[in-house]
Amino acid sequence: MEFRGASVYDEGEFYESYMKRRNRPESPNNIIEKPILLEMIGNVTGKRVLDLGCGDAKIGVELLQQGGTSYLGVEGSENMTLAATQNLEGTTGQVLHSSMEEWQPQPEQYDLVLSRFALHYVADLSSVFKKVHDSLLLGGKFIFSVQHPVLTSSAKSAEGSCRRSDWVVDDYFNQGERVEPWIGKKVIKYHRTVEEYFQLLLAAGFMVEDLREGTPRPENFSNREEYERRMRIPLVLIISGTKRGE
Repeated sequence: MEFRGASVYDEGEFYESYMKRRNRPESPNNIIEKPILLEMIGNVTGKRVLDLGCGDAKIGVELLQQGGTSYLGVEGSENMTLAATQNLEGTTGQVLHSSMEEWQPQPEQYDLVLSRFALHYVADLSSVFKKVHDSLLLGGKFIFSVQHPVLTSSAKSAEGSCRRSDWVVDDYFNQGERVEPWIGKKVIKYHRTVEEYFQLLLAAGFMVEDLREGTPRPENFSNREEYERRMRIPLVLIISGTKRGE
């Protein structure tokens, strides 16, 4: 069985295994992606934030604590929606159970739209980018992270269960659907080149301001060996765009 979108997170055993991995202190999400993402976000005081594919919404709790005015997470998984609701309890943050494809925004509602490791599950990214653009105020920012295209290009490296010491990059310019073995399940992701992400943002009306490939920072690692291993290949692509005037 192959899982599309957020559906795999509603498989009980998978969800439990994923959350254990995700919440490890040494998780790449925590020591590679998150520090760069927060740096790109900057000051959130007074900002209204939308988070697409929000997961457990822990980032929303942090942004509200840092002065964000409001936070709405959009999440397609029932398990993740429940976790997000629990984490946001006692804050002004909210979560909407909806896929990104079905989500329909009100125009010019947000100062900042985020999406973390979720857009590579979306087949029609152009439509989502256009909706994000519509939902932002003029000058608002869209910052998203995805699995780096050198990883999504081929699933061959993910087929083994052992700790990888090398990686296969193949079919890079053949964009489209990939089936990746992940935590005992087959998950459908969509491979796009760096160029395609860039061009889709331009087509949606964004001015691209920043692009990062998740360069590991040694001070975030407790293990030198792990740092050196992570220096070998990029795991994440993070891009920031701004809604410009006509």
